Amino acid sequence: MSRKCVFEQDGDKTVYRVPYHPEPVSGVVTVPGSKSMTNRALLMAAAADGISEVHGIQLGDDSRHFIACLRELGIETSVNENEKTAVIRGCGGHIPKRSAEINVGSAGTAARFLTALLAFSEGEYTIRCSEQMSVRPMKPLFRALAMAGASFTWLGEEGYLPVIVRGNGGMSARVSLDISTSTQYRSALLLTAPVLEDGINIHITGDKKEGSYIRITMHMLEKAGVHVIFSGDEYIVSGGQKISSGRMDVEPDVSGACYFYTAAAITGGNVTVRGIHNDSVQGDMKYLTLLSDMGCSVADTAEGISVTGPAGGRLKAFEADMNDYSDQVMTAAAAAAYADGECVIKNVAHIARQECDRMNAVVSELAGAGAETSSDGESIGIIRGRMHAARIETYHDHRIAMSMSLLGLRTEGIEIEDPRCCSKTFEDYFEVLDALLGEE
Repeated sequence: MSRKCVFEQDGDKTVYRVPYHPEPVSGVVTVPGSKSMTNRALLMAAAADGISEVHGIQLGDDSRHFIACLRELGIETSVNENEKTAVIRGCGGHIPKRSAEINVGSAGTAARFLTALLAFSEGEYTIRCSEQMSVRPMKPLFRALAMAGASFTWLGEEGYLPVIVRGNGGMSARVSLDISTSTQYRSALLLTAPVLEDGINIHITGDKKEGSYIRITMHMLEKAGVHVIFSGDEYIVSGGQKISSGRMDVEPDVSGACYFYTAAAITGGNVTVRGIHNDSVQGDMKYLTLLSDMGCSVADTAEGISVTGPAGGRLKAFEADMNDYSDQVMTAAAAAAYADGECVIKNVAHIARQECDRMNAVVSELAGAGAETSSDGESIGIIRGRMHAARIETYHDHRIAMSMSLLGLRTEGIEIEDPRCCSKTFEDYFEVLDALLGEE
């Protein structure tokens, strides 16, 4: 049962005062559907021929912007919020409106995926966005789409949204692409490739060739009847393939589950998240291995994966390359603040260019709460200090808000500023946390 008043007003600031909970946190929780899988499924359903039903969708700011954009493009989309389903009449790659203006808000997946879809269209479209999205990197995707014959008129800084897109008329393409700053570029091209009669060849430049989110994309395309060939540095979708319409199922969000698993870890408790199992294709499943290395027990039960923290929350220090599951860097950092010894999170320079400068945010906010922190631009070092009360700035970043709230379970007086930013992906996160803690 959640508290009647989750958020409080302190002057002109909205804050969430984390309930201090030094006892073991135990319970069973339900999390929304995966944002990554939701937005991939929405795009695939929109590009397919026929009607698709997408079950288990995540309803947050990002997915709502995505759905609104589809409607603005003339793609029939209906949503049942209670059932968490969307019914979409696919356009078969031919967008009903040849001219439209859409707004992707702060949704990175909507921005990248829809830009690619429109670039392979027969029309001209304006894409607008939030101020936060207007500074997020997209130049590599724009370069690849220009190679494919699309053209762009910049409404702000070149290489960034907002932009006017003129499609290439559905021509097939052979492009080069650097995915070091975001694998969403490559997913955007693969997800839209089936609308091209002769397919696409994507040559990957740079050191990074694949990643966990790319594997999600390939898995979902294969289930929908689209075969992707990966040769080591090239992704190929041959022509003549179409996305199958029908039922698509979205898994519960492992990213969202990890906050509750970490609550169990740092308090020595036990938390089960419904519907998450070892066969999940989501990359953040790797975080469970990290929790195991820190001394937690992880078990797949009939209800869902269960994590039990070590007695007293005495977590072991760790050193981990988190490049492939970097959405959990902030969560791991919160756990590291209570670990025995120095923890090092490596190979995550790219998080400085996400919803906020997450590298700086982690270092600053943990230090403000008493941990010893350092960063060399590629890695983050964390040593447990004398943790104390603090107000956490969230930088309008949902993952900073959710991860840093975990500090308050073992440190009295932790406050989260601007907690409503969680609506991007997990609208009722703090209500679910309160219910787990038994707050009323």
